[in-house]
Amino acid sequence: MKKKGCLTGIAVVAVIVIIIVASAVGGYNNLVNLEEKTNTEFSNVQVQLQRRSDLVPNLVNTVQAYAAHETEVFTAVADARAKLAGASTVQETSEADAELTSALGRLIAISESYPELKSNENFLSLQDELAGTENRIGVARQDYNEAVQEYNVKIRSFPTAIYARILGFDPKEQFAASQGAQEAPQVNFN
Repeated sequence: MKKKGCLTGIAVVAVIVIIIVASAVGGYNNLVNLEEKTNTEFSNVQVQLQRRSDLVPNLVNTVQAYAAHETEVFTAVADARAKLAGASTVQETSEADAELTSALGRLIAISESYPELKSNENFLSLQDELAGTENRIGVARQDYNEAVQEYNVKIRSFPTAIYARILGFDPKEQFAASQGAQEAPQVNFN
């Protein structure tokens, strides 16, 4: 009888251990999946930012042909584009993106001062491409932030929080609006 009771006890302990191990493995795999999803979504943001960055030289060259004396704006666009290309973290990417957005806003404002440029087919096409890309960037940022939220909630939820940090799953940073984004841009044609 003692042997049978001992074997039953061992079987119960073994089943509990198997359940705990299976749960931990499943939880770990879920965290890996969520982390990879956030990495993929960040890559999608970078792809759209690169698309915009690739369009910028064509837009600058078109505007430059009409407004060659606006070198300060062209330099600002080039510098912001280079900064975006060199960004590696979410914070750096966000800051460089805001800088490029501001410089592009000034570039578009300059274009408004040149009626012949505004009617140029190449310029209009580039402007449409840029507008479409801006929409794609917005969607990619939103998708990234949703993936980060899901990941961050998971690593902070019980029981995952117990082992997530130990296994190196740290919170991810979301894209945030740049400082001053709530204010309408000032366009001055003087």
